[in-house]
Amino acid sequence: MKLLSRKATCNSHGQDSSYFLGWQEYEKNPYDEVRNPTGIIQMGLAENQLSFDLLESWLADNPEPAGFMRDGQSIFRELALFQDYHGLPAFKNALVDFMSEIRGNRVSFDPKKLVLTAGATSANETLMFCLAEPGEAFLLPTPYYPGFDRDLKWRTGVEIVPIHCTSANSFQITESALEEAYQTAQKRNLRVKGVLVTNPSNPLGTTLTRSELNLLLTFITSKNIHLISDEIYSGTHFSSPDFISVMEVLKDSACSTEVWNRVHIVYSLSKDLGLPGFRVGAIYSNDEVVVATATKMSSFGLISSQTQYLLASMLSDKKFTKHYISENQKRLKKRQEMLISGLLSAGIGCLKSNAGLFCWVDMRHLLSSKSFDSEMELWKKIVYQVGLNISPGLSCHCSEPGWFRVCFANMTEDTLDLAIQRIKKFVQTTANNYSQRSHPSVKNSRKKSLTKWVFRLSFDGREPEER
Repeated sequence: MKLLSRKATCNSHGQDSSYFLGWQEYEKNPYDEVRNPTGIIQMGLAENQLSFDLLESWLADNPEPAGFMRDGQSIFRELALFQDYHGLPAFKNALVDFMSEIRGNRVSFDPKKLVLTAGATSANETLMFCLAEPGEAFLLPTPYYPGFDRDLKWRTGVEIVPIHCTSANSFQITESALEEAYQTAQKRNLRVKGVLVTNPSNPLGTTLTRSELNLLLTFITSKNIHLISDEIYSGTHFSSPDFISVMEVLKDSACSTEVWNRVHIVYSLSKDLGLPGFRVGAIYSNDEVVVATATKMSSFGLISSQTQYLLASMLSDKKFTKHYISENQKRLKKRQEMLISGLLSAGIGCLKSNAGLFCWVDMRHLLSSKSFDSEMELWKKIVYQVGLNISPGLSCHCSEPGWFRVCFANMTEDTLDLAIQRIKKFVQTTANNYSQRSHPSVKNSRKKSLTKWVFRLSFDGREPEER
């Protein structure tokens, strides 16, 4: 007789993905400027650590919320006692206002349609429970966040069918790719219940265009399915083109109420405010049944009353939020440009991006062959020899080998500079080894030309600004 459940003994969590394996290697040998200067630098973690000083400054200027005080009186008992799963009204009001502000106040959100969850992980899983049965499917454009294999599938039994996007059009979603994914699901006898997108994209660092969003709305209308827009990176948008929320497109469209009810947004403060440890997520839906059911389910992953009280005060300070959003975007842009220019100096290009905490890096020219085996071989060299943990495209279900997600906002500027120097040294060593194998008698004369060769290959013959 089995003493444990199938869930406990199966291997469907996704923890064996190279995405998580890279983290494990980092934890065994973490870089530290003083204690372990040759250790692995963590570039596989999409955390925003660039604006903590702004948050700490606000806390220093506003000691009452952090001390659980109101008008000079302690409210510790009030916050410590039981709170129902609807959440504190003051926090929900402040959160929807912040969501609107990030979107340029072009759309507004009703706090009655907001469900609080313990982070975006919980929000996405809760929506799966609300919208699909075990064995039904959601379509996701590739490449996508590796954690979705865990968040969407593990406990719900929902299947993921990839919408294959390619570098030929900068990985944009097309009508043919949507239809092909839908047909693939049908061939597998999977009922498609919806499409889930991240906007801005993780791992691409790009925002969906208005035409892509209109295409998605047309598609879900024709198929009578749902659309989930995971917009947890909406506040990390730092350059043109502008970030457009699906709610903005819905507002400007002639979609019926029925379609409105099938569009749902996931949000979190983990990326925009850099507070993943606070576990603050949310579902926004126009469907009353989804809101009611998700609210009941939120009992399994609530946000503490203390966290809600603190953040309600912070997000209600409009002077602070305006300054934070603007300054954080400037810092992200500067840091992204630093990574891009450093990689370019090593002959490595990136997909042109305008948001997020990472770059989608093109290392196809460094592969020994056009295969995922070669990609994994290169990834292992970068982890173990170069000392950088980056996320291989295979872990993101990319259909083309040679792409990697590289994070830039979870470290100091000096650490990022060191990471760039390491990768430059690796590329140069790889180029020299190639030169010695191919033309050992003329390796010195070929050194400069080979570096240029590596640089040209990283753009597939295109100019850098076209990437």
